[in-house]
Amino acid sequence: MLSLPEHKNEKGGSLRFVDFKNVPFEPKRFFWVQGVPAGHRRGGHGHYKDRQQLFCVKGEVLVNLYSNKDLTSYTLKAGDSCFMDNLVWSEQTYLTGDDILLVLCSDQFDKDDYFYDKQEAHNEGILYSS
Repeated sequence: MLSLPEHKNEKGGSLRFVDFKNVPFEPKRFFWVQGVPAGHRRGGHGHYKDRQQLFCVKGEVLVNLYSNKDLTSYTLKAGDSCFMDNLVWSEQTYLTGDDILLVLCSDQFDKDDYFYDKQEAHNEGILYSS
């Protein structure tokens, strides 16, 4: 997990930044998710090629990552991030209802890069079987 440095201004506000040398790929795309009601989940898929760095900009987001080795969970708060490698199935639970998750992607969008069925991915040996 990576925490973003925070610089506060004595007049108010703060600044956080991402130094791309700390991201394990050259970002090609980014997106963010907001407006998800508290307790609702998003994600529910994995990528064959795309790798992602997930940043909590606001609120609190529980990220579950299922790889070919195990399940890893992170509770990201504002300024925290985690890396999601390819061949990992991910699900995010938005905890406050006022959350913002920003995602940097290693690849451009490709609908054929997605896999959605976690059980099928287990059966094919792509993912860890719990």
